[in-house]
Amino acid sequence: LHALPLHAPPLPCTPLALAPPAPTLPLFLLLPRSTTAPGFEIHPLNKQPANGSGEGHAKPRKAFPVLGIDYTHVRIPFEISLWILLACLMKLGFHVIPSVSNIVPESCLLIVVGLLVGGLIKGVGEKPPILKSDIFFLFLLPPIILDAGYFLPLRQFTENLGTILIFAVVGTLWNAFFLGGLMYAVCQLGGPGLNHIGLLANLLFGSIISAVDPVAVLAVFEEIHINELLHILVFGESLLNDAVTVVLYHLFEEFANFEQVTIIDIILGFLSFFVVSLGGVFVGVIYGVIAAFTSRFTSHIRVIEPLFVFLYSYMAYLSAELFHLSGIMALIASGVVMRPYVEANISHKSHTTIKYFLKMWSSVSETLIFIFLGVSTVAGHHYWNWTFVISTLLFCLIARVLGVLVLTWFINKFRIVKLTPKDQFIIAYGGLRGAIAFSLCYLLDYKHFGMRDMFLTAIITVIFFTVFVQGMTIRPLVDLLAVKKKQETKRSINEEIHTQFLDHLLTGIEDICGHYGHHHWKDKLNRFNKKYVKKCLIAGERSKEPQLIAFYHKMEMKQAIELVESGGIGKIPSAVSTVSIQNINPKTLPVERILPALSKDKEEEIRKILRNNLQKTRQRLRSYNRHTLVADPYEEAWNQMLLRRQKARQLEQKMNNYLTVPAHKLDSPTMSRARIGSDPLAYEPKADSENLPIITIDPASPQSPESVDLMNEEPKGCGGLPPSPEEDEEGLVMRVKEPSSPGTDDVFTPGTGDSPSNQRMLRCLSDPGPRPEPEEGEPFIPKGQ
Repeated sequence: LHALPLHAPPLPCTPLALAPPAPTLPLFLLLPRSTTAPGFEIHPLNKQPANGSGEGHAKPRKAFPVLGIDYTHVRIPFEISLWILLACLMKLGFHVIPSVSNIVPESCLLIVVGLLVGGLIKGVGEKPPILKSDIFFLFLLPPIILDAGYFLPLRQFTENLGTILIFAVVGTLWNAFFLGGLMYAVCQLGGPGLNHIGLLANLLFGSIISAVDPVAVLAVFEEIHINELLHILVFGESLLNDAVTVVLYHLFEEFANFEQVTIIDIILGFLSFFVVSLGGVFVGVIYGVIAAFTSRFTSHIRVIEPLFVFLYSYMAYLSAELFHLSGIMALIASGVVMRPYVEANISHKSHTTIKYFLKMWSSVSETLIFIFLGVSTVAGHHYWNWTFVISTLLFCLIARVLGVLVLTWFINKFRIVKLTPKDQFIIAYGGLRGAIAFSLCYLLDYKHFGMRDMFLTAIITVIFFTVFVQGMTIRPLVDLLAVKKKQETKRSINEEIHTQFLDHLLTGIEDICGHYGHHHWKDKLNRFNKKYVKKCLIAGERSKEPQLIAFYHKMEMKQAIELVESGGIGKIPSAVSTVSIQNINPKTLPVERILPALSKDKEEEIRKILRNNLQKTRQRLRSYNRHTLVADPYEEAWNQMLLRRQKARQLEQKMNNYLTVPAHKLDSPTMSRARIGSDPLAYEPKADSENLPIITIDPASPQSPESVDLMNEEPKGCGGLPPSPEEDEEGLVMRVKEPSSPGTDDVFTPGTGDSPSNQRMLRCLSDPGPRPEPEEGEPFIPKGQ
């Protein structure tokens, strides 16, 4: 007790009567353990009285001590859950009433609900919540972009990548500078309320309002079921123009702080576009590869597989936004890169979880965005200027139409499948604006942009016009123009396999022709992926499985699982193979396929043979000219002999089939002229047509061109004699020596004085019977031999 202060009160006998400890240190820390009696040991919890009330801090006694109201403790999560529940109920009610959903798009109704809720909150006297830019960009936008990037139709996207990039980059730049320049001219002519707005502020406003919004495009285009080409063109443009919008926004925002903008600043701003876009893609690829590699080792704990997909994608987005890179590009790249490898490693249940959770998350985010857009319209500060707002709306429409028409005219010069005027109209009409423009404008600082409220009012007007007017009228316009819709039926295994077969065929054609098109580079990428990447990122035997077999197993498993889910497992159709059922719960590992492999020498030998023997299409071929062709008499004689033999065989077949020979048909003058070279014995000029030109042929050498002699070349009707009625056709007129009797050949017609034995001799000499085709050097059989 010597350690106690002198002014300490005496120790009580019971712990309940303890006085408050000294103000310096607690009493139980001052007492030595060796001198403290067991009955006087003090516990830290016994510093306060048992009823928990101190001097002057007595709480009122409750009727039920457990019950109470503490709204401030649960305010934030309660309001978030309430907003999400309201959004889901609105979405449910929208789809329950088909008469409304067929006329008005879902996004329009959600904005109307937001306007009503915001007006109700403001009417009660409370301050409505505003869609803050940080909440939009960090929490609401990523799920929508991740869902679009993870399930992106990669084939249609890559085949139309050039067109999408032209619309996204060149089209956005055109809209931004065209709109900004015209709005600057309007501000200079608009009077004292607008002439203080400078060029940089108008260019910044043009860059914000010119970008097509992916959220609005998804909300409208998925409802009208437009065909795949138009959907991927407009939606791909809305995804990729984020890089241009981010660069222009930050560039003009920085330029507004400069006293003077130099040429070097403009050049660096142009280069920053490549840094922002390619940097975002690079960040996304890195996180996608890491996610695929991590999924190799999740076979023993399947529960956390979906979590890796969400976390790595979100980390890619945040890492890109950390350096002011394009977060949307990072999300798309990570989703596209990780999907094929992650789906090869994870279980089917995890794949289903990823699919439906992403769809649910993106749908809720999209609903919240449109509701908060309506609420923010009621709650925000606005400044209405008729000249500025109407000019913005008008110039937005003009810039979009002109940009699509000019760019499509240029794009159609290089496309195989041209964009028709209907397609151009839908692309121009589908350029919807949305919450991205609203949030970017909300980020502006009042210090540098005092006209932010007027910009915000004009942007909300453009958003409402595009979503309500264009979104509501695009469905009847698509039906009116008879634009092709998307096929609802899924492609069968047969279609998918033949599509891959055509890809391989086109790749081979490009290799043979020496033309390095996108099929060639896609094949190179697939070979590199199969040889190196799949072995590192895919676990087990699936990395060695051929692509076609892997795709077949995937489609069979999908078909079997759909059959089980539909309750048709008891009546399996014969078209479903047993592989589908085995893939649901595989009992044994599949036997490794033994594929024939060619050696390097053999492969090089085959390539050499193909290079030497296949035609080089890049070489300049001689153009066809009939004046430069040289007649080959031997070739003509050979063709004549083949025709005679073919005719003789046909006649022999007729004799064998019918035992009779059809009557001889008198040939027309055209056929007579054609046959004179095949058998000159059968024809001679008419006796009563002395005024006609006569052709005499030397049968000894029919191959030589000199054997043809033209005599008495006078046209018909000349020489004082009118043409006979029989000679009403133009050209040379020949007649048969004597009428042919049944049983004679119309080709080998004998001349005057030829006996039947001579006819048989000629027939035998011309066609002695079936035998191998003669060689090219065999002599032609002349007359009388």
